[in-house]
Amino acid sequence: MHDSPTDASPPTRRKTSDTLAATLLRSHQRSVAFGLRSDQLPEAEILGPGALEELRDRNIALGTHARPVMENLYSQVAGTRSMVMLTDRHGTILHSLGDPDFLERAQHLSLQPGVAWSEQSRGTNAIGTALAEGEPLQIHAHQHFLRAHRRLSCACAPIVDPMGEPLGALDISGDRRNHSQHTLALVRMSAQMVENHMFLRRFDAEIQLHFHSRPEFIGTLLEGMAAFDADGRFLSANRSAAFQLGMPLRALQAHTFGSLFSRGMPELLAQRRAVGGDLMELCLSSGLKVTARLRLREPAVRLPVLASPPAPRAGRAGAPVVVGVACGGLDALRTGDPAMSALLDRLGRLSGRDIPVLVMGETGTGKEILARAIHHDSPRRAGPLVTVNCAALPEHLIESELFGYEEGAFTGARRKGSPGHILQAQGGTLFLDEIGDMPLALQARLLRVLQEREVVPLGGGRPVAVDIAVICATHRDIRALRASGAFRDDLYWRINGLVVHLPPLRERRDLPAIAQRLLHAQAARPGDAVPTLDAAVLALFARHPWPGNIRQLASLLRTAVALHHGETCIGLAHLPEDFLDDVSAGPAVVPPGLPAPGQDGVTGAAPASLQALTIAAIEQCLRQHGGNVSAAARSLGIARNTLYRRLRKR
Repeated sequence: MHDSPTDASPPTRRKTSDTLAATLLRSHQRSVAFGLRSDQLPEAEILGPGALEELRDRNIALGTHARPVMENLYSQVAGTRSMVMLTDRHGTILHSLGDPDFLERAQHLSLQPGVAWSEQSRGTNAIGTALAEGEPLQIHAHQHFLRAHRRLSCACAPIVDPMGEPLGALDISGDRRNHSQHTLALVRMSAQMVENHMFLRRFDAEIQLHFHSRPEFIGTLLEGMAAFDADGRFLSANRSAAFQLGMPLRALQAHTFGSLFSRGMPELLAQRRAVGGDLMELCLSSGLKVTARLRLREPAVRLPVLASPPAPRAGRAGAPVVVGVACGGLDALRTGDPAMSALLDRLGRLSGRDIPVLVMGETGTGKEILARAIHHDSPRRAGPLVTVNCAALPEHLIESELFGYEEGAFTGARRKGSPGHILQAQGGTLFLDEIGDMPLALQARLLRVLQEREVVPLGGGRPVAVDIAVICATHRDIRALRASGAFRDDLYWRINGLVVHLPPLRERRDLPAIAQRLLHAQAARPGDAVPTLDAAVLALFARHPWPGNIRQLASLLRTAVALHHGETCIGLAHLPEDFLDDVSAGPAVVPPGLPAPGQDGVTGAAPASLQALTIAAIEQCLRQHGGNVSAAARSLGIARNTLYRRLRKR
């Protein structure tokens, strides 16, 4: 029986004595089928140093995320004559650490890196059997198949990758006389911690939803994590999320955000913008209410320069400049908005002075795009631009990822160490995205790096001089963070040489130009025909508050291009239905300089209401298809019932 979703325990099946007995019986039967005898002495086939290093390199992501967790896990069992081990998905030990006296004894049992502990080679044991069964379990003393292992008590939990595929296992093995029933829970939670860290990194650039039926569990190991793309399509979920949603990961792949939470992604983004704050309430399709936190990150958006009147210092009109790689500077971002132009002018005057820049702005406004443009126009353009998302790095990893580590800094460290992101940016630019989410302890270390212009890697005694420019960004209220003590004043004054505020899309006067640039970016090949936007669509865009900003607009146009089937103009019929519903339900937002619905402007006259626009599009499509409702519905990309429902509103 499954735990209740509101239970504080991890969402994995507890083994009763009956289920454990059945598991052991299956495992012992497999051991016999492998040709093993309980009285035989297992042979130790140990990988050589080169082969072991190669195996660790193939599992570098697992090792990187698991090392800090192993250190923490060992600190909780130190002095109990035991050891902590990490294995690959086949049960071969990659890394280990433990009490020195027990490590020496463990070598006689081949509990050491480079040795396989699969059931095929060792019979029933915690590592091999947990991997074979796909769930955490504890194997104590006589439960081992081989008598030689019955002096041990071991607890192991499998680790899966962010897509649910087996990746490895985390194990605690020790003297059977120190057996504890709590060890399995400790290992299970640690394995889940590794999985969650990897999930955060894998879906760093996607929309992440963190949720639980009890709000106090948000931000803890028990929270559910689910990832969606900008269109609301389900990508993956961690174990806790799959448990709360009541479906295995494979079944969830067929769902969208709307089918799981009974509302559309645009509606959720609009709510976040309107209400503010981190937490919101959602309702699962089962009726269960959960508290949720939404995490967003702006991906790089391609914005080719068009053949429009060039702004001052602009490059050749029509040149295909792509922002997001090192081939487009600040001028590539000029699309006619006065506030944006003033911002770019200020940044241009700072070029080459290594004055730190702090970019503020809502999610989706293009903070990373701006950072890349600043780097491109600086004397450091030939150097690297290293981007670090401070919100996506797990707290256990951010120190080693940012500052690097020396060889032997901790168990499992790579042979040559790692330079860290700061040194990787040497001679170039370091972009610290979501700086407002950096833990306080690391803020102090970062401050010392910026003040002294040198970094000391973990485990290293000698500081290394660094020559970098620094750009930081956040969507959070830094003043509020400082007032609450969550962000250091001294670090704030160090990074805010120039503070710029990226305007949200709803306040910009260049929305039509941005939309047309994004349409150019959707072209499959250079030279392909690029559709234009109908006047009714532009009028509709003027009504929308765009909670997801440029990223939301880019996603919407990507869908529209896919639906327009090579036509020369994108009209209302090519827009997703949920977007039309959101605009219809929401308040009109008209940026200065754009015609409001019902007014004549440079783009032409538009009908007075969204309902009139929608009905006009449907009637036009019906005429084109000779009154065939099914054909019209297919052309519009909506269901027949939806078409009938809209017509009844005439």
